[in-house]
Amino acid sequence: MSRPPFFNRDTLLLLRIPFSYYLFPVFLLGASVSAWNDPRSLLIVFIALHFFIYPGSNIYNSYMDRDTGSIGGVEHPPPVTRNMYYVSMLFDVTGILLCLFSGWKNVALVAGYIAFSKSYSWHGIRLKKYPFLGWLSVAFFQGGYTFMLASMVALDDVSMHWFTPSHLEGMLFASLMIGGSYPLTQIYQHAEDAARGDHSISYRLGIRGSFIFAGVFFLLAAIVALHYFSYWYTPRYFIIFSSCLAPVIMYFLYWFTGTLRNSNRADYRHSMWMNQIAATCMIICFCLFLADRFL
Repeated sequence: MSRPPFFNRDTLLLLRIPFSYYLFPVFLLGASVSAWNDPRSLLIVFIALHFFIYPGSNIYNSYMDRDTGSIGGVEHPPPVTRNMYYVSMLFDVTGILLCLFSGWKNVALVAGYIAFSKSYSWHGIRLKKYPFLGWLSVAFFQGGYTFMLASMVALDDVSMHWFTPSHLEGMLFASLMIGGSYPLTQIYQHAEDAARGDHSISYRLGIRGSFIFAGVFFLLAAIVALHYFSYWYTPRYFIIFSSCLAPVIMYFLYWFTGTLRNSNRADYRHSMWMNQIAATCMIICFCLFLADRFL
C-alpha cells in the first residue's frame, strides 16, 4: 500500500520535526522553575507542541514562503505543494485535540501560539515582513509566552493569579534570549527575504548590526538572569546558567569575528551551529535546575 501523498519524503522534511529541539529550551525553562502540580498535562502539552504544533507551523511557513534557499534545519528545501498546506492544518488540529486531554484552558494557551504562528506567515497579515513587529512577536511568543505556557500548565494555574513579579521577570528573561538570537537565525536569508518583500530586522540591521544587536540583548538577558535567579531562587542557578552560557558566547564571538574578515561566513551552517550549541547548553542548564529542584 502506497503512502498518502502528503506523507511523502518532502512533506516530512519540511515538517522539520528535529527543529523542535531548538525551541525546547524556553519550554524547559518554564517547567524547570515551576512546581509540577500537573505533570500529566505538562507531558501532553509538551508532545502536542513539539511534535505537532511546531512542525505544523514549520510546514505552513514553508508553504507561504516557498523558499528556494536554506531554511532553519533544511539546507536544500524541496518545492512545496498544496498538500503541505493541508498537512499543516492536520498537525494543528491533532495538537489541539491532544491538548483537550489536558483541559480546555491549556487548549486556549496552545491556540494562542497557533494564532501567532499563522499571523507570522499568512500573507493576509504576515508579521514577518515588518522588521520591528515581526521581531517583537517572535521574541514574545517563542520567548515569554512559551515560558508562561509551560509554567501555567506545570502549575495547573491558567489564570491571572499566575502573573506574579517572579513570573513576569521570567517572561522578560525568556523574551530577551529569543529576541537576541532571532536575528542570527535570519542572517543568511537576507537576499531571499528582500526578494519576497520581507524586510526582517536582520536584513535591516545588516550582518554586523545583527551581531551587535544580538550581543546587546544577550547582555541584557544576562543582567536580568542575575537578578531573576539570584533573587527568586538561588545564586547557584545564575552560576549554572553562566557556565552553560559560556560556550554559546565563545562560539558567538568566534563567528562574529570571522564574519568581520569574511561576510560569507554569515551562512546557514554557522547559524545552525549557533542554534545547536545554544539549545544544547540551555537544555543542560535547565535540566540541572530540574535535578536540583526534584532530586
